[in-house]
Amino acid sequence: MNICVFGCKSTTLLLSRHLLDIIGISALVTIDPVRGQRADVADYCDIREWAEAHRVPVYSAARYDLKASTDQAFFAAQRFDIGFVMGWQRLIPDAILSTFSLGVFGMHGSAANLPIGRGRSPMNWALLEGRQVFYTNLFRYDPGVDSGDILDTLCFTINSSDTAETLHFKNTLSMIALIRRNVTAFQSKMLNLVQQPADRATYYPKRTPDASLIDWDAPIDNIERFIRAVAPPFNGAFSYINTTAVSITRAAIFEFDAVPLIGPAPRGQIVEVFPNGKFLVRCSGGTLIIHEYHGIDRTAITPGVQFHSHDRTLGVFPRNRHGGHDLPEASS
Repeated sequence: MNICVFGCKSTTLLLSRHLLDIIGISALVTIDPVRGQRADVADYCDIREWAEAHRVPVYSAARYDLKASTDQAFFAAQRFDIGFVMGWQRLIPDAILSTFSLGVFGMHGSAANLPIGRGRSPMNWALLEGRQVFYTNLFRYDPGVDSGDILDTLCFTINSSDTAETLHFKNTLSMIALIRRNVTAFQSKMLNLVQQPADRATYYPKRTPDASLIDWDAPIDNIERFIRAVAPPFNGAFSYINTTAVSITRAAIFEFDAVPLIGPAPRGQIVEVFPNGKFLVRCSGGTLIIHEYHGIDRTAITPGVQFHSHDRTLGVFPRNRHGGHDLPEASS
């Protein structure tokens, strides 16, 4: 079979390593580091060296959205049977989808399962909303937004230590498991696809790095989840000390207010600094320990220092009647 993989992230590399053994790879479609930087691709991975070492042909796209005439000519000439997408944050143009005999397949899901939760960053949103499970689907792309027919589904748990990174690992391993489970169907070209109900579709909005400003007035458990949800490979949650932006990439609830280890203090204030540089911040409902932070010298971290927003606007997203952020209409 003539099989193409699309991607430019470390998860693309993880998927490709397994696909070589499961079903084979005829070509890898990616973008070079310059285009990766230009598109601000989180967790960009230049996988061309790996592909060369494993004798997998590589096509470096002229445009990330694959709308260049050279990109479309490449696919028209190759006539692939199947495409697998992992780590490619753009829609595949219909003109390219139509060149695949069986279709192009990728992963999407939500805590409530499709068609609920189409759209942007569903795993980040699942963490932000405190969800405990995630249904992820291997589905065939169509011209719509995550609206294609579903081949198979897997549900994994979201635990209290999961981050955006670990959920992406789980999602990639889910894709590998689903392809392995359906490899005979792919090889025989006998796919049992299930159409999504169109009348219940909801969509998550796009998140940008600016939306990662910490709201120190939020409950402590919300702040802790927020930091995990936008942790690397994404840009990370941030706040300000004076005029300096401080990126906070790992934190945990240290203690709740019911245990009076620390006296009263304004929310967002540093109340203790440990000899190793870690520190405690007063929050609504308890204290948060900051394990990893960047952008400021340790000498500036002292008790009494106040985090603030530096007059920047907090990222506020509308909610549905259930309290979630997925809405009936897709946002741009």
